[in-house]
Amino acid sequence: MKKYVYLVTDRNRSCLHVGMSSDLMKTMAFYRQMPNLFFDSGQQLTRLVYFEELTSEISAMKRFDLISRFTRIQKDRMVRSVNPDWLDLTIGLDFEKILFSGIQPGMAVRNLS
Repeated sequence: MKKYVYLVTDRNRSCLHVGMSSDLMKTMAFYRQMPNLFFDSGQQLTRLVYFEELTSEISAMKRFDLISRFTRIQKDRMVRSVNPDWLDLTIGLDFEKILFSGIQPGMAVRNLS
């Protein structure tokens, strides 16, 4: 079973949170729908900026523990090494989900016209 270790941030990149999940899309949907009791909407964690796919829960837990101990500067460097513009990576995951479901994106465009 796949496990993911990820970093999410707010739109201002002021908060950077480390997490672990077996379903990134469900986790990100939860972050987006979660009522924000402690922060305003600008500080809501809605952007997936980094993730690693691991093959076991044990390896994911070890990686999660390691990244959780990183300083903010180390986490920033880790994100910038693979995502220098801090883009929201859930957009790519949505596209990947469409491809693996057997729907071809080009077909959907042709059917709409």
